[in-house]
Amino acid sequence: MNEELAGKRLELLKETNPKVSRLGVLWNSANPGAAVVFKQTKSSAQELSLSLQSLDVHTVNDLQGAFDGATRSGVNGLVLLATAPINNHLKLVADLAVKNRLPSIYDRSEFVEAGGLMSYGPNVTNMARRAATYVDKVLKGANPGDLPVERPTKFDFVINLKTAKQIGLTIPQSVLYRADKVIK
Repeated sequence: MNEELAGKRLELLKETNPKVSRLGVLWNSANPGAAVVFKQTKSSAQELSLSLQSLDVHTVNDLQGAFDGATRSGVNGLVLLATAPINNHLKLVADLAVKNRLPSIYDRSEFVEAGGLMSYGPNVTNMARRAATYVDKVLKGANPGDLPVERPTKFDFVINLKTAKQIGLTIPQSVLYRADKVIK
């Protein structure tokens, strides 16, 4: 679903900081799923009149260079796609975003808990509950191939106000009201 949510994440980032005009997308192009999300992010950015810069990282050693390149090219907002090494180094990525004063959005709340600015994505707890009902059905004899595919129906929007303060960003009240969780 990340490709479908790409536009919503960009809208939230833009609404949070209307000055955002040039986005960096931190991702790993070797991941085929991320390529689909990157393509949708690029399309959504065009619809919002935002320019986009690919910040391709394949190893943890590429992260610092990606942020240095983003700073040199005037990136003023950051979208993170769920790929390794980003997923494996959430705290480092969050710290680099803060150090470079880049408002950023991610698809999982763990990033925000690690110090990132905000996230918007499926509610993991709700997804686990739904998965448990499928496990129950399979254990009771249902054929997994006969079970319908379900998509997430509950999404969480999480904001870290401590991070916002560190990067000098005031989150508009209209955005804060929509947040499911605010970390102070």
